[in-house]
Amino acid sequence: MAKSPEELAQTMIDNLPAKTGRSLPEWQKLVATSGAAKHGEIMKLLKGEHGVSHGFANLIAQKCIGNLDVSDDDLVANQYKGKESLKPIHDAIIDYVNAYGGELDVSPKKTSVSLRRKKQFALIQPSTKTRIDLGLNLKGVAPEGRLEAMSGMCTHKIRLTHVDEFDGDVKRWLDQAFERAG
Repeated sequence: MAKSPEELAQTMIDNLPAKTGRSLPEWQKLVATSGAAKHGEIMKLLKGEHGVSHGFANLIAQKCIGNLDVSDDDLVANQYKGKESLKPIHDAIIDYVNAYGGELDVSPKKTSVSLRRKKQFALIQPSTKTRIDLGLNLKGVAPEGRLEAMSGMCTHKIRLTHVDEFDGDVKRWLDQAFERAG
């Protein structure tokens, strides 16, 4: 099974000295003394002045501003501030996919929750104060009914405004996306 985002980040942290010449604490000290405080400023400093590759620069910047130090529960709670009426939809989706077992990886981000098997198959995103967009990777499946086409990793989305809309059709599409990610 694919590594979790936390495991991938730790591997990158472990590889920093060999790949960049400095450890994470050394980079954090350098950034702190530079005065760069925002993500973009830190990226410019690391990539432009120190030749750090994009991926490592992003990791260092995220660690410097504390984005990777937030718990999964905090990330999800923050997504639903001011959108509390949508949280039951999120919870119903998570309860449902948890039945997929050990092959499932639930990975909260700042604005969404990624659902992965061997690859990402779905994305739960509270897009507005009244709607969650459930993105699905169903390449080659024709849009039908509430299953709308979109571009990107998620080839389709379903707009959900109430927990009752997470019904048999949506579960069938979600199951299909999970199966294809195996």
